[in-house]
Amino acid sequence: MAKKETLLVVEDDAGIQKQLKWSFDSFNVVIAGDKEEAISQLRRHEPKVVTLDMGLPPDPGGTSEGLATLQQILELLPKTKVIVVTGNDDRESAVKAIAIGAYDFYLKPIDADILGLIVNRAFRVRELEDENQRLSSDESHSPLSGLIGSSPQMLKVCRTIEKVGPTNATTLLLGESGTGKEVLAKALHELSPRGKGSFVAINCAAIPENLLESELFGYEKGAFTGAAKQTLGKIEVANEGTLFLDEIGDLPMPLQAKLLRFLQERVIERVGGRQEILIDVRVICATHRGLPDMIKDGSFREDLYYRLSEISIQIPAVREREGDAVLLVRAFIEKFSREQNKKVPGLSQDALLAIENYDWPGNVREMENKVKRAVIMQDGSQATAEDLELEDIETDNMPFNLREVREEAERKALLRALNHVNGNIAQGAEILGVSRPTLYDLIKKLNIEL
Repeated sequence: MAKKETLLVVEDDAGIQKQLKWSFDSFNVVIAGDKEEAISQLRRHEPKVVTLDMGLPPDPGGTSEGLATLQQILELLPKTKVIVVTGNDDRESAVKAIAIGAYDFYLKPIDADILGLIVNRAFRVRELEDENQRLSSDESHSPLSGLIGSSPQMLKVCRTIEKVGPTNATTLLLGESGTGKEVLAKALHELSPRGKGSFVAINCAAIPENLLESELFGYEKGAFTGAAKQTLGKIEVANEGTLFLDEIGDLPMPLQAKLLRFLQERVIERVGGRQEILIDVRVICATHRGLPDMIKDGSFREDLYYRLSEISIQIPAVREREGDAVLLVRAFIEKFSREQNKKVPGLSQDALLAIENYDWPGNVREMENKVKRAVIMQDGSQATAEDLELEDIETDNMPFNLREVREEAERKALLRALNHVNGNIAQGAEILGVSRPTLYDLIKKLNIEL
């Protein structure tokens, strides 16, 4: 039989204690009646989820003791999901608790079924976070361990990498700067039979044009002024391994012709040399530039493009990865907290909303920089939007409550349909696939004015 998860219930009312213990019989329910007992049980059991009544003694009619308990819980165990329970007329305290770092809130009177849904969801979220941390810190290194994400967009990329990795196909990685193209290139290398060979990377945009040829192909002694000895190029060094050409879109046109010949013949000549050298290497390229547009304006060779793109993989920007931004930020917070020997902070509500609403134009690279700064700068139990330099971001506070989400979706669908048919109820009902009485009921429920 699987071990029951521990749920800490912080509640001073004996009747509600019994009700919740009975309602949550699928959990190992631990009860605490005040702050001191709650902290004691927290240290002893380290529960993943806590329900916390805000009105605790010695302030049962207020919220000061509840908020203080919440603060201390998050300081001791920042990843604990705390669900605060408040009076039906006290939304202000609930919002304040969320700002401190509570996972969710529930307004009395208690409906065990609804509270149970919130508790189960909190356990599931915590389970996903723990699983992600286990995968990220797994000592048995996986080629894809450097990738963090659970979005459909990134899962699709990972599946493609797993299929392409074991092959010898020349692969072109496309995506904005900072999306992790080199991480994916290394994963392709490690998944291939060449994984134990060299992975040699060169950034075509970072080396002056007059030096790039000798960097790639090497040179013979005396080939030019200063060539005091024979030197191998990156292509030759990568023999029997993988050559990663980053920012291939910045490769000068004369070198494009020479690279094309190498890809066709798999032989090179060092600068100043006459001997053809046979090379066995897999080539992976990456660029943030639109190569088809460059082909049209004559700055990139079409024949080279087709040689490079036997397999093309489009890497989505952070803003296109549904739900990954918060996941990435949490992972970086843990990483940099370890590096700085600091306690891992949580994320305040304003930080969470800012992270979700920011476009992240610099993608993962920008995120790493902002999170590192936040970890260094913050002194409390939580990193705020200000710590992340995201305090001026406009946020769309989308609800988590399923009823609110459904009503908002219904409202948008109804308004769109009615606008399409110029307010005609019969036609609106037809395109929505409902009866006219149902449509009238929805219009009334959602307070839509015709």
